[in-house]
Amino acid sequence: MAGIPFVKDFDFAYGAPSALSPLVRRVIANNPGPFTYTGSGTYLIGAEGGPLAVIDPGPDDERHFDALIAAIGAARVEAVLVTHTHRDHCGLARKLADRAGAPVLAGGPHPVRSKTDDAPALDEGADYAFAPDRIIADGDLIEGEGWTIEAVATPGHLSNHFCFALEQERALFTGDHIMGWATTVVAPPDGDMGAYLASLEKLLARKDRVYYPTHGAPVLRPHRFVRAVRAHRRIRDGQILEQLKRGRTRISEIVPVMYADIDKRLHGAAALNVFAHLIRLVETGAVETDSPPSMGGHYRLAGR
Repeated sequence: MAGIPFVKDFDFAYGAPSALSPLVRRVIANNPGPFTYTGSGTYLIGAEGGPLAVIDPGPDDERHFDALIAAIGAARVEAVLVTHTHRDHCGLARKLADRAGAPVLAGGPHPVRSKTDDAPALDEGADYAFAPDRIIADGDLIEGEGWTIEAVATPGHLSNHFCFALEQERALFTGDHIMGWATTVVAPPDGDMGAYLASLEKLLARKDRVYYPTHGAPVLRPHRFVRAVRAHRRIRDGQILEQLKRGRTRISEIVPVMYADIDKRLHGAAALNVFAHLIRLVETGAVETDSPPSMGGHYRLAGR
């Protein structure tokens, strides 16, 4: 992942609200891990004491819930916004919304897992019980006193993934589409590499000044970061094609070579990324397989 300007270190304290701008405060949950980094960041949008929107309320953790209630104080919550339906982002959504008397807004429930899906689940987990009060669409506006938030559809990590743009500060809350510390896992069947790359292009066409990911530090040069992520994905395409050229035809053979330098706990996620790349390469005609793409399938260069 050389070339991507990750920021690995930043100051925070679990459960303590941190003011990042006049309209943005962040509270980080104490749920560090290989997919959450230091933990899930929940964002409170609005002037302190005024009406708020909450973005990604985080995991269903009593300590995090108490920290959010303390940070919100007597302020009115206008909406609870969820970028996507992994539990480290939406686990507290219903409990917080019920306590605050606010609606939950998201891109929809979690996609139903196919009975034939053979991809391993990520340890962050999906929330199949999640049910928003309102399903949002690309371009929808959520407004409160002194702030306007635009819903920006960014499928790829999941089909129901949204970013949220704070117009007053040209800030984009990127969920897992862009993370400050690592590249995003794109996990089939619902994760789609073609859609992910298209969503990167969509972000490059915008004029956001800063990204606030749910995991990791703010991204202060967003276009540079997105271009680096896009280049990284193109490099991965080339590496996979090279592995096929060398006779490694299964994902289980490709991952240990391509990802020899990362924590083996992440090899399952890496395999999902390779699978997503292979699906796209089959769709574009660069790679062939004798059956529908699968985690255990054999792949070859087109024409071989």
